[in-house]
Amino acid sequence: MSEDKLKAVRDRIDALDEQIQALINERASCAQTVAALKNGDAASFYRPEREAEILRRILARNQGPLSGEEMARLFREIMSACLALEQPLRIAYLGPEGTFTQAAALKHFGHSVTTDAHYNIDEIFREVEAGACHYGVVPVENSTEGVVTHTLDMFLNSSLQITGEVQLRVHHNLLSTAEGLDGVQRVFSHQQSLAQCREWLDENLAAVERIAVSSNAEAAHLASQDKQTAAIASREAADIYGLRVLATNIEDEPDNTTRFLVIGREAVPPSGKDKTSLLLSAVNKPGALHSLLAPLAGHGISMTRIESRPSRRGVWEYVFFVDIEGHAAEPRVAQALDELRAEAAMLKVLGSYPRAIL
Repeated sequence: MSEDKLKAVRDRIDALDEQIQALINERASCAQTVAALKNGDAASFYRPEREAEILRRILARNQGPLSGEEMARLFREIMSACLALEQPLRIAYLGPEGTFTQAAALKHFGHSVTTDAHYNIDEIFREVEAGACHYGVVPVENSTEGVVTHTLDMFLNSSLQITGEVQLRVHHNLLSTAEGLDGVQRVFSHQQSLAQCREWLDENLAAVERIAVSSNAEAAHLASQDKQTAAIASREAADIYGLRVLATNIEDEPDNTTRFLVIGREAVPPSGKDKTSLLLSAVNKPGALHSLLAPLAGHGISMTRIESRPSRRGVWEYVFFVDIEGHAAEPRVAQALDELRAEAAMLKVLGSYPRAIL
């Protein structure tokens, strides 16, 4: 009897698979029709705000047993594959292959895009500005180590818009061709990863030399060439560079998360749950910063982040990077921005974009 029940369940799975496949292909056909009606390149029919709305609806109606995160991931891949039928998006990221920035790009856009590795943040901005890539993905802050100042500085002179954000849980692993920790004499990693794993390294590899390199993927590449070397990097990097995983999840903070920004050339319409990023400089007078923030408070707008950076235009002059809730097109946000312009020496809206889904 149990064999009959098992066969019935498997037959039902086969029938469902057939229906799912047919529906996915029907969806892909609809996506092709949309692309034909818009008659443009990939960037003209990739709609970040619509994708965010779809994913939010998927999360809201999901009843399990698959988690909301897993269901959203599956649908993101379907949307990515459908979009690629017309023209795959080309996404610049901070390389080489196997970095967390590439993982963030694939989480946001799905695996049916072409990822284009670059070795510094300046190059990513230039590639997107020149139209060689549709979008770029750059790190902006880590929950443990704070902001990536180079990314913020690039916005001072760039015309690009922030079109999205990605939050990625970062798990660090110790990778090597050595068979155990006893064989490791040096550890390569990005300086932020070395900082994020400081306590683990102090406890387990206290006498081992720590060397900062340009990226964790570069560290994995170096470790693959020397049996006495280890790298702090992702599991994906272990697969790419043929390394053993000597220790997993060695980050000091279990909730270690890095936030990435998606940059593009076009502004994004409202999605319903958005953020706006601003670049401000204050008039040099007492209470100037308070005057800048007062319009936000007056209109009930929540500020989620503020960072200061040297303006590079004069000694002891600073600019402020501010994230607020809401879209610049919303009436209350637009009114607050108008008031800010009257108070600020300079105001630049870096972009309004959907808040990270997961």
